[in-house]
Amino acid sequence: MEPSKDPLHGKRLDAILEELVEYYEGFEKLSEQINIRCFTDNPSIKSSLKFLRKTDWARTKVESLYLYVLRQKKRSETKNGK
Repeated sequence: MEPSKDPLHGKRLDAILEELVEYYEGFEKLSEQINIRCFTDNPSIKSSLKFLRKTDWARTKVESLYLYVLRQKKRSETKNGK
């Protein structure tokens, strides 16, 4: 079998969210990218996951932002010659 080319394949939502929070250095800057209440009002990984698992449109936004961040990281690595 060929490995999937989908960068979301096998990636858990909690891992995606943790990586985004780390990349944006906290929920405050993440909420500037995606303005949803679970990121702005008393945010936590646990409460955000609960909301995202029930709300397809929000999960789609988070996954899209994650794909964008992956592209940015790849560009940055290419630019820096890593």
